[in-house]
Amino acid sequence: MLKRKIEEFLAEWKRRDNRKPLVIKGIRQCGKTYIVRKFATENYENVVYMNFILEPDRKSAFTGNIDVDTIILNLSALIPGSRFIKGKTCIILDEIQECREARTALKSFYIDGRFDVIATGSLLGVKGYGSHDKQGVEYSGQDSVPVGYETIVDMYPLDFEEFLWANGISESVITSVKSCFDNERAVPDGIHKAMMELLHRYVIVGGLPEVVNCFLKTKNIESIYRTQRDIISEYEEDMVKYSEDAYKPYIRECFESIPTQLAKENKKFQYSLVRKGGRAAQFVGCIQWMEDAGIVRRCYNTQITELPLEGNSIKDSFKVYTTDIGILMGMLDYGTQADILKGNLLGYKGAIFENLMADFLCKSRQKLYYYRKESGLELDFLVRFRNECVILEVKAKTGKAKSMTTVLKNKHVYHVGKAIKLGQYNVGREGDVLTIPLYMGFLVRDSIADMMIPDIDLGALIAEDCEK
Repeated sequence: MLKRKIEEFLAEWKRRDNRKPLVIKGIRQCGKTYIVRKFATENYENVVYMNFILEPDRKSAFTGNIDVDTIILNLSALIPGSRFIKGKTCIILDEIQECREARTALKSFYIDGRFDVIATGSLLGVKGYGSHDKQGVEYSGQDSVPVGYETIVDMYPLDFEEFLWANGISESVITSVKSCFDNERAVPDGIHKAMMELLHRYVIVGGLPEVVNCFLKTKNIESIYRTQRDIISEYEEDMVKYSEDAYKPYIRECFESIPTQLAKENKKFQYSLVRKGGRAAQFVGCIQWMEDAGIVRRCYNTQITELPLEGNSIKDSFKVYTTDIGILMGMLDYGTQADILKGNLLGYKGAIFENLMADFLCKSRQKLYYYRKESGLELDFLVRFRNECVILEVKAKTGKAKSMTTVLKNKHVYHVGKAIKLGQYNVGREGDVLTIPLYMGFLVRDSIADMMIPDIDLGALIAEDCEK
């Protein structure tokens, strides 16, 4: 049984007095169905479950009137033995993107308030489900989406910390590693060595639950790779089945080009590498589809190395990484996993560990940015860290980072004063550069500043107004 962080969110959601129906978005095979059914079984007397892909007849319960009494009557007829008791029943609507009427009905369930509803969807972004921020605030441009009547949250494959839990690593060990990061203190040698070995296993396996369970059960590289390939085949089938007709001839080519794109020294996505003579008009929609499906994430070049990074990003200049490192590993040649373990991989290792950092950042709900000038100066990633713009440089082993050094030596030009270099190091500091081991990449995240807007003394304005 895999422990997942989203379980804490689910528990907090249930404690709310005025909870809205919950919508969980996430890439196919990230564990949504399992975790929701587990949570519902443990917290409700009655669970009514339906999957709109596997049980398309359930859609009929939401046709016509969508008042809750009518829907419950319909479901009772369609699902023999189902029980609907006020305050004690959880209704699970799996793959809700397949039934727009069910999405619309979430408003009715919220207003009615008798039953808790949890919906999940693998292709909600692709199917037009509205975007949202990382705190679950609702936005939408779709008429059928009940804006203001649902809470939306993203779910990802296991992150590195969840992978550590799955491997039996105790909270005390993880807390010790976090303390070493926060206090810039070297990790004890025994822990450091074990964490590096676990990191290499995470690179090979990734965080898709089926692959993680295969690893835990078999430890067999061939079985792991075969499981990854099966899931990737499902993604490719979705691309052809669900993408717009204009993208169908190109989308798999676009996806399959990612390993080649990352092999280049300048990893900017180039349409000509997908197909000779390829143009943005042919492929940019394909990338958007894959991003909406949660399979990849774009990393945008920035005009300058300053906050806000989003405001300074260049929308037509980007790299493309897989959101889960295991997807990339499954796209590479069989045997690459063994090469990672043996340390035999040569130049491509840098691309793998850059994608690893993208995995860390994506799963901590951060957007991806980098910096490159025509002169060749390039920084792997830029992040907001402790309320500053900070450089992240990823080294597969060790080595100098010339561009990073150049930027830090010219603070008056680039306005960046700090950098974090990740590699085969322990924790240390060299002036403005904090060096940390690669496995600490999952700890590089910023927290929202805990600030209160101060009151304004309006006394003078009130007095002047009274005099008038």
